[in-house]
Amino acid sequence: MNISLFCTVLLISKSKIMRLLTVIVISTVLIACSSKPKPVMKAGIWRGTITMQGQVLPFNFSTTKDSSGKWNAYLKNGEENLLLDEISIHDDSVTMNLHIFDAKLVALIDGDSLKGLFIKNYDANYKLPFKAAFGQDYRFAKTDNSPTTDFSGKYTVTFVHKTDTTQAIGIFKQDQNHVTGTFLTPTGDYRFLEGNVINNVLHLSTFDGNYAYLFTAKKDGGVLHGEYWSGKSWYETWTGIKNENASLPDAESLTFLKPGYDKIDFKFPDVDGKIISPSDTKFKNKVVILQLFGTWCPNCMDETKFLAPWYKINQSRGVEIIGLAYERKDDFAYASSRVKKMKDKLSVGYDFVIAGTNDKAKASETLPMLSKVVAFPTTIFIGRDGKVKKIHTGFSGPGTGVYYEQFIQQFNNTMNELLKENVN
Repeated sequence: MNISLFCTVLLISKSKIMRLLTVIVISTVLIACSSKPKPVMKAGIWRGTITMQGQVLPFNFSTTKDSSGKWNAYLKNGEENLLLDEISIHDDSVTMNLHIFDAKLVALIDGDSLKGLFIKNYDANYKLPFKAAFGQDYRFAKTDNSPTTDFSGKYTVTFVHKTDTTQAIGIFKQDQNHVTGTFLTPTGDYRFLEGNVINNVLHLSTFDGNYAYLFTAKKDGGVLHGEYWSGKSWYETWTGIKNENASLPDAESLTFLKPGYDKIDFKFPDVDGKIISPSDTKFKNKVVILQLFGTWCPNCMDETKFLAPWYKINQSRGVEIIGLAYERKDDFAYASSRVKKMKDKLSVGYDFVIAGTNDKAKASETLPMLSKVVAFPTTIFIGRDGKVKKIHTGFSGPGTGVYYEQFIQQFNNTMNELLKENVN
């Protein structure tokens, strides 16, 4: 064989060998990739964190999987376990729709970790980093060491946002370094707060699926000096002075009828578009409760959880409830879908109408006989004669303990009195 022919054969052989090697390498990589197990969601306790305003807000949740393969989760704040029953897993990602709220957690699954975002669907710009670690059951700190500072008790609290102030009551219960509690304000409460005392600094947080609250405080003598962060941008400072007699303005004095009015009337569409009014035959000679609320509002959720079973038991006594929904978007289809979902989730049997948006000034315009709408929820009690008997601003939910019990007693007393009244 001449040299030229030999070189040609050698080049061809090397080319074939290189192609063969390339095929072998690619095949090996593909086999390795195809044999790599897919990430698997784990059932058990998790410690989640949401990063907001440079702060890390921790919360706990648990996940379960039943025999049919359905996943559920429970947001854990103090005594509360809030069910999340809309969880979907696709390949290496999980999506958790957050109860009745138009929000979700989306994350990649990576062994014992989740990494993704907390998203509010109704706000295109609302996305906050979310992470979670499996098997971690603590809130802020792992240690059970007893701190030297005790934050237990009731406090007169002042929140400051720029030049605005809000009065509140702080209630905290401490066991070693574990703390639970809440704040009550004239317009509602901060629901179930949970946290720890670390290096004699109080840390509290809650995440209910729509709102993320983070509180810290130091104790200087008998005074608490604290900070408060909410979501993407809200920030306040606060002080607390221990006071077992701390109180708030009368919840029945904040919103009232304007002079010349003794009744409330409106015509709003229900979730199916049918116009409803308190003057309809259905409500004649009955005690009627108007619930001004929104499906985005955790305090409203707490009130609805109370009203729904109460109504089921007491409807036959001659009482009706109309929920006036003020939603995040001025869009009937959107608002109606949110209310329908809430009704289904909470098994609510009374009527709802779409009244407007959550802007308090605009909400006030929809009910011009009111002085103003101060808060969601606001509850209006109407007697059998169609006249307004009482207007209650805000709601003290189950996270407030004795205040919730007092509300239930006062509510039942009011309803019993109104139901005894005769119609002239």
